[in-house]
Amino acid sequence: MLRIPWTAFRTNVSILQELQISSRLSSECLRRILQYFGHIARKESDNLERLIVTGKVDGKRARQRSPIRWSNQIRAALNSTIYGALHNAKDRNRWRNIVRAKVMKQ
Repeated sequence: MLRIPWTAFRTNVSILQELQISSRLSSECLRRILQYFGHIARKESDNLERLIVTGKVDGKRARQRSPIRWSNQIRAALNSTIYGALHNAKDRNRWRNIVRAKVMKQ
């Protein structure tokens, strides 16, 4: 795109500014993950999607590399427990403010 050689020692931030890109892809992904989690958290407690996200599904999985669980991503992003995040997500306005704060911080 910009034909910048790898020897130029440019930072990612300077390249993003030159391309006039305001948000990073990782920030957009985090925002959408948190928004979807809030959507799922406001559903009923016996909803299948909510059970999967909170990790309450019984059974065995095939032997493979351990997946990154939704609950682990949420805990890492918010620095809180999954149940604290579920409680916060019940209030839409509070959850929107939390999502905005976390995405802006990144």
